[in-house]
Amino acid sequence: MYLKGWIDNISWRPLSGRFQPPRPVRASGVTLLELLATVVIVMILASVAVPFSKMAGKRTREVQLRQQLRAVRAAIDRFKLEWNRDGGILLGAWCTKNKLTCKEVSGVYGYPKSLETLLEVQLSGGEAEVRGTTTRRYLRKIPIDPMTGSTDWALRCYADPPDASSWCGDDVYDLATQSEGVALDGTNYRDW
Repeated sequence: MYLKGWIDNISWRPLSGRFQPPRPVRASGVTLLELLATVVIVMILASVAVPFSKMAGKRTREVQLRQQLRAVRAAIDRFKLEWNRDGGILLGAWCTKNKLTCKEVSGVYGYPKSLETLLEVQLSGGEAEVRGTTTRRYLRKIPIDPMTGSTDWALRCYADPPDASSWCGDDVYDLATQSEGVALDGTNYRDW
């Protein structure tokens, strides 16, 4: 049997008629060494890619947190501009036109009494009936904190010190995340 396979591999040169030795038959496939080298390279690439994907996810949440904070703070500033008051003195344009509503929705410094106030303020003045609008909105919904996954934000009153750990409950001057985590740049999320 072996001899038959060897004889089949013999080829004769037509011109010289001389015997030509059989050509070695190369087996097709992958050697174990090639397979191990490929596995090692793939593992090295995977070990480099995993930390980068985790960092990219964290960076995305940080960008979302900054956007949410910016949007709510802008809404608080718009509210303050329109419903501003200093104790009993009504200063804002909407506050002077809606005196009863102003004292219900804004604190003594003109900031909203709660985050929910930014969702809808019921107008009571005569201009509301003329315009046909009885509500004023500053936010469509309370945004979700990307770090905690909830709408529970750490709030701060106007009278609170910057490092206050609890909310006084009078008005909403500023907000921060409840997360105790550290950002990629080394700062605490609560300090943003």
